[in-house]
Amino acid sequence: MCPRTLLEGSVDEPLLLTRDAGGTLHCLSNVCTHRGNLVVDQAGTAQSLRCRYHGRRFGLDGRFLSMPEFEGVQDFPAAADDLAHVACDTWGPFVFASLRPAFSLQALLAPMQQRLAWFDLEALTFDQQRSRDYEVQANWALYCDNYLEGFHIPFVHAALHEGLDFGSYRTELFEHGSVQVGIAKEGEEAFDLPPDSPDRGQRVAGYYFWLFPNLMFNVYPWGVSINLVKPQGVDRTRVSFLAYVGDASRLERGAGGSLDRVEREDEDVVEAVQRGVRSRLYRRGRYSPRRESGVHHFHRLLSAFLATPILVLICTLIASSPASTAPDESLRWQYDTGG
Repeated sequence: MCPRTLLEGSVDEPLLLTRDAGGTLHCLSNVCTHRGNLVVDQAGTAQSLRCRYHGRRFGLDGRFLSMPEFEGVQDFPAAADDLAHVACDTWGPFVFASLRPAFSLQALLAPMQQRLAWFDLEALTFDQQRSRDYEVQANWALYCDNYLEGFHIPFVHAALHEGLDFGSYRTELFEHGSVQVGIAKEGEEAFDLPPDSPDRGQRVAGYYFWLFPNLMFNVYPWGVSINLVKPQGVDRTRVSFLAYVGDASRLERGAGGSLDRVEREDEDVVEAVQRGVRSRLYRRGRYSPRRESGVHHFHRLLSAFLATPILVLICTLIASSPASTAPDESLRWQYDTGG
């Protein structure tokens, strides 16, 4: 079992990952149905779940099992006494969960799955030392704006620009996200793409997938770096960088070789934008059709969802192993949509 909080700092929904005796993965509410205490406060293994407040017990599938001192209570137990289930699914080693999905997980992931059908997700190992959180003094949407365009690369990321063919850098849109494809200059690190890749024959240095609204999945020859953007306030954002290494021999090379430096450069400019957009004299700029299609797509999606009863989509992650309920070093995904 593994407790997690959905999007700490904003949504703060307590959740719990478990596997029952049959090996089925469950994502449950981590709130006791008696008086609202958190059922599990640390990862571990157990045959059942027991609230330490008044002793209410649940199965690993969330079903109510027993409660002391409740003899004679009418219509007890009822379905409301079970822990609430949260929709969840997996892709490779990643676990996705949703409180109130506005669209299916398959609709979200399909373009990335198809593009990376050849990529061995199961070979990835979570690297704690290369993973860290960054505190950015800016709104989360401004951070996403910056991620979604390569327009700024020649001006902000001098070292990264040296390794990329900027003229070939491109953005492709899909329904709930986009991908930026970075092409390596001759002699720079690139994927050894198989014949069945849609990009075969190209020297791809990195794929930069964005899943609406705040989840980035960066794929390099050495593995995957994930950016999880967590709103903390109107002008504060925490970005979790999570590194999953597949081929350690290719680390520190190419477009994915200096991620900390690139992140620091991005933080500097995004924080400056946060200060600038508050100006009474700023009136919004136009979009570059060639370089800012990803930003425009993000803004249109955000506007569409803000105009519906579902206010905003958010993403966060779960730390757990799909193969076990015991804690481990692997960080897994949770995806949620909700108001």
